[in-house]
Amino acid sequence: MNGYLVPANAKKGTLIFNIFRPFDLILFASGIGVTLLLLLILDVDQNIVVAIIALLPALVTGLLVVPIPNYQNVLCVLISIYNFYTGRRKYVWKGWCCFDGIEDANKK
Repeated sequence: MNGYLVPANAKKGTLIFNIFRPFDLILFASGIGVTLLLLLILDVDQNIVVAIIALLPALVTGLLVVPIPNYQNVLCVLISIYNFYTGRRKYVWKGWCCFDGIEDANKK
C-alpha cells in the first residue's frame, strides 16, 4: 500500500511555473529593470561596448536563475559553494564507540 505521507513532487508545488522561487523572479525582474534603465540612459547606438554593458544586468540575472540538473538554479549552486568553503563546520561524534579522552581508552 502507498504509505507515504508526503508526495514525491511536494517541492514543485511551492514553485512558480514549477521552476522558479519568488526570489528568483524578483531577482530577474530587477535585472531586466536595471537593463531597461541603462538602455534609456546610455547612448547604445554609437558604441557596442556600451550596449553590452547595458545588457549585462539582464544577462547576469538570467544566468543566475536558469535551472540546472540536481540543483534549483545556478544561484543555489553558488550559495552552496560559498557556504561549503566559508561555513564553520564542527563534527562531534557521539556514538556507542566514542571515548571522551585517551585516559578512558587506556583504562579499558
